[in-house]
Amino acid sequence: MKILLVLIFAPLITLALLYFLFPEQLVQLMRWLMRKRARVVRKTVAVDGRRWPYLEGGDPAKPTLVMVHGFGADKDHWTFYAPWLTKDYHLIAPDLPGFGENDRDGELPFDVGSQATRLKGFLEALGIDRPHLGGNSMGGWIALRFAIDYPGALRTLTLMNNAGILGANESELQRLAADRDYNPLVLANLEDADRLIAFVVHKPTYVPTRLKPVIYADALRHRDLLDKIFWVIADEMEQAPLNGELGKVQVPTLILWGRHDKLIDVSCVAVLEAGIAGSRSHIFDHVAHVPMIEDPKATAEIQRAFLAEHSS
Repeated sequence: MKILLVLIFAPLITLALLYFLFPEQLVQLMRWLMRKRARVVRKTVAVDGRRWPYLEGGDPAKPTLVMVHGFGADKDHWTFYAPWLTKDYHLIAPDLPGFGENDRDGELPFDVGSQATRLKGFLEALGIDRPHLGGNSMGGWIALRFAIDYPGALRTLTLMNNAGILGANESELQRLAADRDYNPLVLANLEDADRLIAFVVHKPTYVPTRLKPVIYADALRHRDLLDKIFWVIADEMEQAPLNGELGKVQVPTLILWGRHDKLIDVSCVAVLEAGIAGSRSHIFDHVAHVPMIEDPKATAEIQRAFLAEHSS
């Protein structure tokens, strides 16, 4: 009986000790468990003299799917999504320069065209030819720019709440950022984290108080660079949206969106559908800006069905 009690309570006691005394180690453990569940591992590759960290999972002999994170995010945002993909696809999820564990050199150009060019160099460094490419938010904008700039280099394109397009309706993010005195996507302090989560997702999840300083340390440490990158792409969005170039996309395209998105209005879906020949879309009525995190299984089911039609 005593042995049984030890087996039951020992893990709980360990987690409690980690939570109160070693929250950083607990977050690292959670990240490791998420990667384990997703069947992905962290790797790096040299690209033009810089080390690119990325997650890789699945059988390399199967079709390659590359997923690109959004602004303020990183490669691990795809670990929620990966469990439903790595059985049938060779998944690659990099950290883009300026984000995650990649180079934080503030002198780099962070316009979307430059990021698309660097992404092409990353794929070439890995020897990846004509992958399926997808992205969320800023990552979707980069993926769309890639498809336009490098016709014939992709098998399919998946856009999840992508930036880079002006819809019929202005988003809340556009209204808040209009006077350029306030950046809604950069944390002012640790207490601002709950506001940012509620802004991005439809139904915010609770983040334990002891873990917040660890989870948001990176965003606070690099907030000045993130602010700089935001205004670079905000200016590009205002001055050079891709509405008029959508006809250049030559690959099968899937458009996924959350109806409650406050960052990029759902009216962009109609623009994308009209501009990209043969594209198809799906709007989720219960999520907002990050469907691959808010409902990863349902989102993956739609993408898997699409990819299956174009993986031969």
